[in-house]
Amino acid sequence: MSRIEKRFRDLRGAGRRALVTFVTAGDPHPDVTLPLMHALVEAGADVIELGVPFSDPMADGPVIQLGNERALVHGVTLDQVLDLVQRFRARDADTPVVLMGYLNPIEAKGYAETAARAAEVGVDGFIVVDMPPEEAADLHGCLREAGLDLIFLLAPTSDESRIRAVCERASGFVYYVSLKGVTGAAHLDSGAVARKVAQIRSITDLPVGVGFGIRDGESAARIAQVSDAVVVGSALVSRVAERASQPQSIPAHVAELVATMRAAMDAAA
Repeated sequence: MSRIEKRFRDLRGAGRRALVTFVTAGDPHPDVTLPLMHALVEAGADVIELGVPFSDPMADGPVIQLGNERALVHGVTLDQVLDLVQRFRARDADTPVVLMGYLNPIEAKGYAETAARAAEVGVDGFIVVDMPPEEAADLHGCLREAGLDLIFLLAPTSDESRIRAVCERASGFVYYVSLKGVTGAAHLDSGAVARKVAQIRSITDLPVGVGFGIRDGESAARIAQVSDAVVVGSALVSRVAERASQPQSIPAHVAELVATMRAAMDAAA
């Protein structure tokens, strides 16, 4: 059983929902990310999405785009992100880690080599934003052979046939993008989310995580009531940016918001 599957199973048994937290590796400095990852877990994060810096993050809004830029100033690469996960595993053998990013760095390294190294260091899965399932067979095969999940995105515009096509190929969990737009958008309609999540659940037994537009305890609690996981990214990267000139204070500053969300989600449950 994978770490992701076990984590969702354990949370389901406890009547809780997963809190999935996204930060960009190397933002604002490579030395910050490892203590930040541990702080996220201590504050209540159940899964860590670790962004692989990329120069053209087309699905991301300005907050995460700037986070990528801050990391790229230091030349952070996919290999360095994989090394970072290996260091994280020296202290934390249980928290699932998913690498989220874009296809180009994976293609440059090679699918098989990326999958093998990722499995070796303790990565649990990938979200490749610009890899549609119709074109993912080769990457999917390499990841599956290495025991890693490939997590796909669904959108408000995804119809039933699209949902079925994605769910047939997905593993780990399904990531439902709760709104039309880029990361960081604010117009979250929890009623519409609930209806779409119900449709997805009628097609797959995989957990359904919901992201985009979740920025505080109140919005996290609302989404936790209708999904299996709450995914938060821009709100955390905004906190990183607020303390970019005081990097030693970033882990505590970000963890404060994560703890608030965790408490609100548990209270709602």
